[in-house]
Amino acid sequence: MPLGKKARSSSATGRLQTQNVTSMLSELGSAGQQTRSTAEPAHWGERADGFSASRHVGVSKDRQEQPEWLTRELLKQKRRRHSVTLGDEAQVMTRPHHSSDLTCSLKINEKISLENLQKLKLAFEEFETGGLRCIDVKNFGRIVKKCLGLPNAGNAQIQALFKKIDYSGQGRISWGEFCTHMLQEYKENEETARRSKRVAFTLPATMNTFGYGIPIINIHSTYDGTIASVREDGFVCLWSPELKPQKNKHVFNGGSANRKSKWASDFALMKEQNKLMIGTGDREIQLYEVSTLMPYCQISALDTIPLTLDYSNTGPDKCCVVYGDAEGCVTIILISSVGDTLRLWNKLPKTENIPDIAINNAALSPNVTFVRWKVHHDWVTQAKYFHSFQGVVSSSNEESSSLVIGCVLPLTDAEQQLTEIREACYEGKTKKIQLSWTPQVRALCDRTVFTINKGVKTFDLSQKHSLLVTGGMDRLIRLWNPHFSGKPTGILRGHSAPIVSLCISSEDSQIFSVSTDNTVKIWHIADQCCLFTADPKTSGIHGDISACCYSPAMKCLYVAADCMAALFLKLRPLLHRHVTVSHDEPVRCCGFNQEFRQVISCSEGSVVKVWDFDTGCQDFEFGGTHDLSTITCMTFDPKGRRLITGGRDGCLKIWNFNNGQCLKTLKKVFPVDGECNEVCDCIFLKVHRNSYVMSVGRDRRIDIYSDIPEDLHHVQRPQPSWQDDLKNGHKGDILCVTQCPPSLLATSSYDGEIIVWNVVSGRIQCRFVGPPAAEHQNVEGLDTSVPSIIFLKNSDLQQFSLTTALLSSGAKGCVNLWNVLSGRKFVSSFKVSEFQQKITKLAKTDESKLLYAADRIGYIYVYSMEKFTPEQKSPRACRLLTVIKWSLPHPLTALCAFGVVEEN
Repeated sequence: MPLGKKARSSSATGRLQTQNVTSMLSELGSAGQQTRSTAEPAHWGERADGFSASRHVGVSKDRQEQPEWLTRELLKQKRRRHSVTLGDEAQVMTRPHHSSDLTCSLKINEKISLENLQKLKLAFEEFETGGLRCIDVKNFGRIVKKCLGLPNAGNAQIQALFKKIDYSGQGRISWGEFCTHMLQEYKENEETARRSKRVAFTLPATMNTFGYGIPIINIHSTYDGTIASVREDGFVCLWSPELKPQKNKHVFNGGSANRKSKWASDFALMKEQNKLMIGTGDREIQLYEVSTLMPYCQISALDTIPLTLDYSNTGPDKCCVVYGDAEGCVTIILISSVGDTLRLWNKLPKTENIPDIAINNAALSPNVTFVRWKVHHDWVTQAKYFHSFQGVVSSSNEESSSLVIGCVLPLTDAEQQLTEIREACYEGKTKKIQLSWTPQVRALCDRTVFTINKGVKTFDLSQKHSLLVTGGMDRLIRLWNPHFSGKPTGILRGHSAPIVSLCISSEDSQIFSVSTDNTVKIWHIADQCCLFTADPKTSGIHGDISACCYSPAMKCLYVAADCMAALFLKLRPLLHRHVTVSHDEPVRCCGFNQEFRQVISCSEGSVVKVWDFDTGCQDFEFGGTHDLSTITCMTFDPKGRRLITGGRDGCLKIWNFNNGQCLKTLKKVFPVDGECNEVCDCIFLKVHRNSYVMSVGRDRRIDIYSDIPEDLHHVQRPQPSWQDDLKNGHKGDILCVTQCPPSLLATSSYDGEIIVWNVVSGRIQCRFVGPPAAEHQNVEGLDTSVPSIIFLKNSDLQQFSLTTALLSSGAKGCVNLWNVLSGRKFVSSFKVSEFQQKITKLAKTDESKLLYAADRIGYIYVYSMEKFTPEQKSPRACRLLTVIKWSLPHPLTALCAFGVVEEN
């Protein structure tokens, strides 16, 4: 059927559909209603399924009003059949759940407190005193029930916890193993919580070299996301959020051609008045229109150069201008009726083509209050007014007064100060006092002084978190309670160069920091941990950083160095409300664990997640660290206690997947300059009494590792390769490996070759090369790779002398059938994919009665093999499912669907 035609109901695009069956969650409401209606007419007895009817009294008809624990238990009671991965028996689907297990709504390990842990330790020590260093599951159950005060705890829950600890299947555990399990699980849970908060920048940074040549003194963002930057020579540039120049001008070029050149020291945005405020080396504060970049007015004749400048809106038509100088003083200019005052100054006589007012005259204005504080004994590195704290914060490189939080106006003689301000601002009277440039010293009660090693270069303050952060030459970020200066509440370590910029994002509870080596870090406030690091190599930012600015509206950090750079935060795509995402990265493989009734999925970000099969809830997750490579394949040991994963780095790892502990690393000795070849597939096999882990991949060899749990070496090397593998093995990358007990093994490669091995002797049994269909024999670029193979052992095939057959992925959506033992030849080929798409994964039930096939565009096909004959063009199809249909093709690399399949 062509892709463009309307799909039938059994293969509807975009969602899983089966006839007369809805999703499990959609039936919760009806399940609760049916339970209640069953209990109402008759006496309150036991239902046929073994659950007490009285348990469901008061269940709401609306599923959304049900508590979480009831939702979970209803899912367990509603026994369904699910399609699962390789060879799970029917009994697994219908395994009964004992009502005693429902007495514990929480996991046992979640109820272990410090006091209970001490009781458990004493109980284990009693057994050691009696000569038993390890205890079995029976004694473990007694200890848990006694020490945790859970006499009615379900035996199944206790046994499950015991199996998680006893990953080697010895039947006994020690106190050390118990502690290791608990510590590892707590550690991974903490890492999981941290991973859920992880953010990242889109790298490399967006760059623009326009107007570069002279250092940029500062960067600020407007309400609409426009970015304003000013260079030392007065070149002003307005940028779009994507760093495209919109408007630029040399604002200092309007004066006389003979006058000396002017330089800018700092600038600030007056967003409410749509003005640009620039401090100059000529002791001026100049104002320009943001829309036109035309001069508006200036305050001249300042006593010192404004090295750092800040503006803040303090109320309706009120503002505060703060600047710090080289004498360690902080000057504050409070202006009321800002609009009228600026318009009045705009009409004054011009000096060098800009209306000018001297600071002496401006300070005597009825709407202006002028205050100058002596705060530091060194240059002021930064000064800001925070309206939420009603105070001015300033910093310097001097240790004794590294950072000072002080009042705006002196609090002494408050009545007199208020009277003077009221007379000057509201009654229009002339001030009785004259402007004095002699700085005042704040009283001790009017300031909070922070003493910090090597001083402070940058800081930021958050009212929401009541947090002050400081950074400087000692490369440490300190977190402070702004009301107490004795000791920091936290120290963030990680920068290897002085910190030049800090910014708090209160909405996201994050801190952004930039150091002089062009390293940018994102920190989490509550956890006090680094969430992401962008080094110069990955970000592409080079040169001396001169200015930084974070835009909360655009979720972007702007940096000025050799060029203007923008680091945008990666935002998760907004999905449809019905779409649920399990991983943040593509899922590479997954499988069903029969022992614990769990589904394990592995992502490209090396994150392993463990899911409860009955409820669909996540039980646990681990991995995701930088030292782990992308997981490409996975399998379980025969007891289902351990997980084996293969990675892109050519190594295999054995895990206790219930607590995230890496038990062993299996890897080859790679050449010094050699390339680590990706592992494409791995299996766990048993030959006689010996167990092995086998892997195949890009190195075109079969690697065999002995499974010896008693071996305490963490890193294990493979056994010597088979001679036939070295001399006559695959010439292409090996994509898949499968086993047919007791002695057969098959591998398939990218070049289309299949080799069947005898695992006892290590010799080649036979080899096949897939024949293309007649209509595709002359097609160029035909994909002949074999990404999946499986053995079929079905008693119904004996009449065709096919007691052991092999199925392999063919070309154009076909599956090839091979006779392995008698004849060793190609038998037949049949089409599986209706759209002639490559079959990427094959799976079967244990008795080889059902065949599952997944194609490249996301369709899964289910076929019955019970009445299959080699002469048939296709086996009898029992049901066709559409698991997912993406707008772009996404190959299915594993078969472990959560869809519902009706019993025949």
